[in-house]
Amino acid sequence: MSNTTDQMPLKEESLREKYSAAESFLDGFDHTPRLAKAADVTGEAKSKMRSSGIGGRRRFRSTTPGLVTQSTARPEGVHLGERIIASSADDPLTSPAQASVLHALRRALATAMLVSDQYADQTGLSELMKDNLAGNLARNKSAEFSELLAASALISLHVFANMTGFLLAANHASASDLNVEIGEVEEVLTDNPHLALSGALWELDQDLALHANSDEKLLAVVIAFSEKLMDKVALRAGNTPRLEPFTSASYHVEDDNFEIDGFTPAIRAKSTTLSMSFKKPHEVVGNHIAKYQAMKLSKMLMAYDFERKLNPFAELGGFIFTFMGDGAPGTGKTTLIQMMAGLINGYCENAGYVFRYENLSTDSIDSYQGKSAQNAKAFIKNIIDPNVIGFGTIDDIDQLAGKRGDRQSSAGQLEITAVLMESFGGANTVVRGNCTFGMFSNYPENVDDALRQRAAARFLVDGPISRADYIDILHLLMGENHDIPVGDHKLFEAQKIEKAVAASYSSHAKPHEDGLLEVYEHTAKNIGKLDTIAKLGTYLKAIQGVDARFTGRAVKNITDAVKVRAMDFELPDEWMENTELFLAKDYDSKLAMIKDLAQPITIDMVIQEINRYADSEFRYADKSDEAAIENAVRDMQRMEEARRRYMQAKK
Repeated sequence: MSNTTDQMPLKEESLREKYSAAESFLDGFDHTPRLAKAADVTGEAKSKMRSSGIGGRRRFRSTTPGLVTQSTARPEGVHLGERIIASSADDPLTSPAQASVLHALRRALATAMLVSDQYADQTGLSELMKDNLAGNLARNKSAEFSELLAASALISLHVFANMTGFLLAANHASASDLNVEIGEVEEVLTDNPHLALSGALWELDQDLALHANSDEKLLAVVIAFSEKLMDKVALRAGNTPRLEPFTSASYHVEDDNFEIDGFTPAIRAKSTTLSMSFKKPHEVVGNHIAKYQAMKLSKMLMAYDFERKLNPFAELGGFIFTFMGDGAPGTGKTTLIQMMAGLINGYCENAGYVFRYENLSTDSIDSYQGKSAQNAKAFIKNIIDPNVIGFGTIDDIDQLAGKRGDRQSSAGQLEITAVLMESFGGANTVVRGNCTFGMFSNYPENVDDALRQRAAARFLVDGPISRADYIDILHLLMGENHDIPVGDHKLFEAQKIEKAVAASYSSHAKPHEDGLLEVYEHTAKNIGKLDTIAKLGTYLKAIQGVDARFTGRAVKNITDAVKVRAMDFELPDEWMENTELFLAKDYDSKLAMIKDLAQPITIDMVIQEINRYADSEFRYADKSDEAAIENAVRDMQRMEEARRRYMQAKK
């Protein structure tokens, strides 16, 4: 995979210049703990680390040319390299796992120092450090100096932990699954980057002494420590100033394919192991437009170009980045997810692409401040990874994301709402076209208005509607263990997608919701047939006059939906099956082929999409208003009953 244009490469020669300083950490240094307590590693723990007859400390023999072997630290100092090699006491030779850990730590330390130096150069910290060393630091600069040092310390710690975990987890997947209880990371110091790394390595040394008595435990302890250190630093970073130069930039280490994106953990591009039961399109009964859009979107994702890091559909304006599926319980939302995930998974397997699916569930809500937001950010990061094809779902979003102003919403729910709003329609949102997010709800009226409007497409999942739909779904769910005749009916004839979708779109020539229909008819009566841009704009303004939430974002979502209609075609199945026909072609060829299939936008398309979108907003508003009225009535009834009982008690 080629590097993306918005990432800053960390040059290999610059990184290797930091090796000497990194090796000095591994060879030996002194550290007096300030926040954590030293563990007792002299008794039982030490005996577990070494067999009888083996010396108290083995000399650290470098497995890498040029690695320093003569320690300048005092004997009682931290000798992390020796600790790592002593983890398998019965074998005097350095094992592959030990060498892997040493390499990862050296590489991560060097990268952390390099990024810290670049931050110092960007922010003026380098000059302040020179002034401080010379004793010339101005008094009015002392607070800024301290804040920059603290920020630089957190950056160093996170990059170190992030890269260590990334390198080891990628090459030792089984160790990532081994559960090791090492406790919380406590020695997180922010005086300066050097002291911060010293504290972290001292605590890692303590954990290794207590738990790492085999190669498997060694790897598991280092990976677990890295994850816990990242979590601790990310939480601390939330209240630390002067981090914007780091969080607004992205870095890339080409040789390791390691990306640094603020305080978000890096993840090696690998497919999700899916255990869900996939559904075929004919098994989704009814829901014609939703099914059709999901099938189209599944193929749209496959047009993504991994070299250009862009999808031609995203460039042409016909890509669905976010959508919302709403409907009553039992109408087929889960089935729709299973169908779409199954289609994408099959296409990716055939093309050799990495596919990642993840659902953001209510388990992500955490009572610890900031943890819910961190969980949501990790979910977003996993799906938008430009090296994979991603599909992220948020089922029952009304329970997961809080509605601002609702007293029933927890702090964790509101954190998730803020993250999703920023990710789906924020100033820094970049739509490459490699992933899509689906939000699903039985009660979309309970979703925050601003978050709901970030769903560019609306899928009404209303399940089986017609007599034919009910016959089809009954036959489908009955299975094959019966000999009951079908009767006078052609199975799945009503589910033929092109015919059903055309009828569904045509039905939106006029609104479905009574409130919107009244606006539509009133506008048409005053200005005549809606056949010009000016008249359509007048209709949009009339809708806004009735529903103040119908803003410019709603108009953008409508125009995006119209552009999707202009791409109202499915990429041919043979393009998915034979990769040479489309998937393996270069970006410009894909773009030209898609343009050839596009069709012009018509006035009917625009009217239908205005009505489809506005219908959904009116439907949500009506349900929301009715729910608010019912709650108010219940409150009044309770107060009336309380008043009656109170007066009765006084008598």
